[in-house]
Amino acid sequence: MAAAMLSSPLFPTTHLNKPLTSQFRPLSFRPSFSRIRASLLQDKEDKVILQDSFPSKTNSPLDSATGSSASNDSVSSPSAWEKGVIKVEQSVNIFLTDSVIKILDVLYRDRNYARFFVLETIARVPYFAFMSILHMYESFGWWRRADYLKVHFAESWNEMHHLLIMEELGGNAWWFDRFLAQHIAIFYYFMTALMYAISPRMAYHFSECVENHAFETYDKFIKEQGEELKKMPAPEVAVNYYTGDDLYLFDEFQTSRLPNTRRPTIENLYDVFLNIRDDEAEHCKTMRACQTDGNLRSPHSYAEDDESVCTLDAGCEGIVDCIKKSVTSNPAAKVK
Repeated sequence: MAAAMLSSPLFPTTHLNKPLTSQFRPLSFRPSFSRIRASLLQDKEDKVILQDSFPSKTNSPLDSATGSSASNDSVSSPSAWEKGVIKVEQSVNIFLTDSVIKILDVLYRDRNYARFFVLETIARVPYFAFMSILHMYESFGWWRRADYLKVHFAESWNEMHHLLIMEELGGNAWWFDRFLAQHIAIFYYFMTALMYAISPRMAYHFSECVENHAFETYDKFIKEQGEELKKMPAPEVAVNYYTGDDLYLFDEFQTSRLPNTRRPTIENLYDVFLNIRDDEAEHCKTMRACQTDGNLRSPHSYAEDDESVCTLDAGCEGIVDCIKKSVTSNPAAKVK
């Protein structure tokens, strides 16, 4: 999520408006055909560093529940050409991310909530773009993958509530901020949709870069302003979202966790930002998993004794691949 770009430690002056078992299937189950793992080329990149109370998981906890490790055997090493392509994609993504950070550092050096509002406005855009392309593939009968649509919608739902929180904190008070955020969002949508159509792996890596920065941004903010935040009340929209009765979509975007294992407590504004930070870490892990085609599964797709979840067909790794496969086969008849 683009809220990654906070740099100022100054506190804003804007006031508030007022037991799971091994019966589950692993979320990271991979089919037997070969794929490129983008993470193979991420050794030199900064990693998402999580607090001890919020540990990072390379594999899904459902993998540990079953003790499955066979999925690693089905992943072949990319060729030299493929490695080169991945390096170029990731270099472009890092350049774009760093460029946006520098621009926003200048515009929003002392206005934290306004900056958060701008970035949360555009944070939902990649997930809208992903769903648009996926719907196009489905309309053309190329392939269908309902889990991707479910998870990406849940991610956009989560980011929307981050935006509502920033609005309640007064981050959208200035006309300039609203104008800038809305017009950047339009450009960002078409850019992401084009990138996703050409290379889903590249689009997902770009989103991972953004979400990684987002986690670090909120983590820095709550460490520097934590004591002040603890004295301020939580916005009502945050209390309703994080502690409401219906948390299906809240669980849905956290694909590295079992459903019902994260239930936040919201007592003050510190808790709100703490949970927003943790949300960004979950987005980052989901985006990393998506970089392997066909790797994503909805946390709610794993029903006991449901063998159908183990049957996965290859999707399309970009629009060219979709067109090629549509000529030689009928993916829509195979893929759920």
